[in-house]
Amino acid sequence: MKNKSAWRRASSATAAVVCGLALCGCSAFRAKVTPMDVDKGRPLTADYDYADLRWLGRTVGQEMIKSDFLRKAETPPIMVVMGIQNRTEQHIDTKAITDTIRTEVIQSGRAQFVNEARRDALLKEQGYQLAHCPPEARVTAGRQLGARYMLTGSLVEISKESPREVRLSKRQDVYYQLTAEVTDLESGLIAWTTQLERLRSARRPLIGW
Repeated sequence: MKNKSAWRRASSATAAVVCGLALCGCSAFRAKVTPMDVDKGRPLTADYDYADLRWLGRTVGQEMIKSDFLRKAETPPIMVVMGIQNRTEQHIDTKAITDTIRTEVIQSGRAQFVNEARRDALLKEQGYQLAHCPPEARVTAGRQLGARYMLTGSLVEISKESPREVRLSKRQDVYYQLTAEVTDLESGLIAWTTQLERLRSARRPLIGW
């Protein structure tokens, strides 16, 4: 009898443990959404993400606001955004960068910007797409829109991985360089330019997820 009672207690304890693990397992596989402070988010990979977008756009915008060609202007000049060329291997929305730059500058009151709908309509009328529009056509379009300055640029990347050797993890470094420039449409000269660099490094296990 004692053996049967002990066996029953052990069986009950085992069943309780199994049920507990099952419940924990179910909760572990449930989707969970947690609000986070965007300023405290950490990158998960070396790839371009929202932190790069915010830093690049805001930094270019603030540098432009402090530049001589805007500070010394008697009235806020009219500018047109002609896009940033994506020269990376990733699908990066460079328009989001120029949107951030434009927002920073407009809020400072230092410059005015041509509505992009007018720009796109003019380029379409002339038979051009912004992504494949040659520099001469961009200058012509900017002048026709009544802009004094034109914002352009390019984003490039260089990615390298650690060589094959005995190790538990693999390292990847991704270097980003953003060049932004403002062209004076009256003289054809570059009125202002900046170049920003950003390096991302990530390690991932060779075995695992």
